Amino acid sequence: MRTIVKILGLAFLALSLAACATMHASKAPSADLSTIKTVYVQKLEADGYGVYQVITDQLNARGFNATTGTSADPPEPVDAIVTYVDRWMWDLSMYMLRLNIQVRDGKTRAILASGESYRPSLQRRSKEGMVEETLDAIFKK
Repeated sequence: MRTIVKILGLAFLALSLAACATMHASKAPSADLSTIKTVYVQKLEADGYGVYQVITDQLNARGFNATTGTSADPPEPVDAIVTYVDRWMWDLSMYMLRLNIQVRDGKTRAILASGESYRPSLQRRSKEGMVEETLDAIFKK
């Protein structure tokens, strides 16, 4: 009987620790992301991992003219403003648990599209990988 209880306990523990990675994105019904050429990535003050720079670099690699800064207002008019929230966890090393990216209209600040990636410890990816999969979901063709 004790052996069965131990086995069930270990099985429950294993199942509770094995969370699934999730990725989802959504777009406003009237949003046309193909018209976006210039993008401003608003850096979070607390970004100690350089996520803003990874987002900016990957947007530039995708053909956008992306700039970055700490101000909520871009220094010059842009088609879109990108905001993000990153959440980090510790499990023998720091890793990004969750990344949420929002693409906002450069004039009205209305959300045009958003994407979120969630990767628990056993399915972790680099910050570059998390940004790439989130941007892929947002700007999928």
